Amino acid sequence: MDFKTIIEPFRIKTVERIRLTTPQEREVFLQNAHFNPFLLRSDQVIIDLLTDSGTSAMSSEQWAGIMRGDESYAGASSWLRMEKAVQDLTGCPYVLPTHQGRAAEHLLYSRIGGPGKVFVSNTHFDTTRANIEFSGATAIDCPIPENRDPSLLHPFKGNLDTAQLLDQIARNGAENMAAVILTVTNNSGGGQPVSMQNARDVAEICKKYGIRFILDACRIAENAWFIKHREPGFENATYREIAQQMFALADGCIMSAKKDALVNMGGFLALRDLDLAVQCRTVLIITEGYSTYGGLSGRDMEAIAIGLEEVFDADYLHYRIKSTEYLAEKLHELGVPIMRPAGGHAVYVDARVFYPEIPLDQYPGQVMVCELYRLGGIRCCEIGSVMFGKYDADGQLIPATMDLVRLAIPRRVYTQSHIDYVVETFGELVKHRDKKTGYKITYEPPFLRHFTARFKAVV
Repeated sequence: MDFKTIIEPFRIKTVERIRLTTPQEREVFLQNAHFNPFLLRSDQVIIDLLTDSGTSAMSSEQWAGIMRGDESYAGASSWLRMEKAVQDLTGCPYVLPTHQGRAAEHLLYSRIGGPGKVFVSNTHFDTTRANIEFSGATAIDCPIPENRDPSLLHPFKGNLDTAQLLDQIARNGAENMAAVILTVTNNSGGGQPVSMQNARDVAEICKKYGIRFILDACRIAENAWFIKHREPGFENATYREIAQQMFALADGCIMSAKKDALVNMGGFLALRDLDLAVQCRTVLIITEGYSTYGGLSGRDMEAIAIGLEEVFDADYLHYRIKSTEYLAEKLHELGVPIMRPAGGHAVYVDARVFYPEIPLDQYPGQVMVCELYRLGGIRCCEIGSVMFGKYDADGQLIPATMDLVRLAIPRRVYTQSHIDYVVETFGELVKHRDKKTGYKITYEPPFLRHFTARFKAVV
């Protein structure tokens, strides 16, 4: 029997206090944070949907593994368990542990990037783009056209547009293509999944032109759920088998273990090319740590090895995807414009449509994240013209393609009553959507400005 109630497939053994702040307190906190939720303190937040990265609740098995952590500098047994778990999953023989995904990005993209090099992706995320551009290379997004329409229903809106990929190869020359990066699921593109057929098509093009094919696989278990339930031919495959098939198509992968490995810290780079692995390992030892711990403690590596098994549990993935879908459906019922269908790890709200009268250079997404905090103490993330906007030669804003607000749901952390509270807060937001003015940036760094930028209200 298929019950309507989505129950969490776990029991809660420990709790963390949430401080229930008042609207008056939150107004002061927001002003002190210069209207940037990244600058809020965690104890000033009631429901934290800023990110699903590193915010998971670990299982009793993972905590037991932490007690077994081998902290030896070289050749720790915990490293051997993590290495085997990654090799079995990805099929890549050379595994480099890192403290998180962006460190793995730096290791690889600083080696294969540089001036004149081009990277193509279904959509580069913020740290990916920053690491690429910091090397002097160019990052080009080539999502399918359907991805640009948040309201359009499509089973795999995270796919890479292969026609655009071929065009970029023709424009830049295959010898200048550093890599094609397929991010699964497509985080900046609304958390949308990528089909196995699209991954096969990309792999075939890369093989034909001798271009590296890299998977950004931090949410590959969630992506596997969508393939099993939406793509013909995978009905009888396990989620793990689906992930393994996708990994087999790539020359290597990067993973922030802070997502689908269900841990609070960690990541890895896995490669098939020994020469490239040796180059990256040299930099790993210089910048992260020795090659068998790479900036991680033994207990971290134990937790990752266990998490890479637990994340493919069918009951967990059903709960994970359906609970995200529940939030999306409730917001849609309220008339809130969202990226449809719902992704796996987050619900994305179309702030540009929600606030049509706010000019794009006043950042409608930033308005929404501030208003959600004011009304309900909810912290979330703008993924739009603050994060991805650029300036032209005259200093005028070139807006991002979309102005989205991401409600990223931590894994195994919040219950359905917490999500119902988020829905109720949006109900209040709808009542106050007649806000006419936005924000201006008063300070921003040259890279990744959304983390530390400061704002002021337009009056």
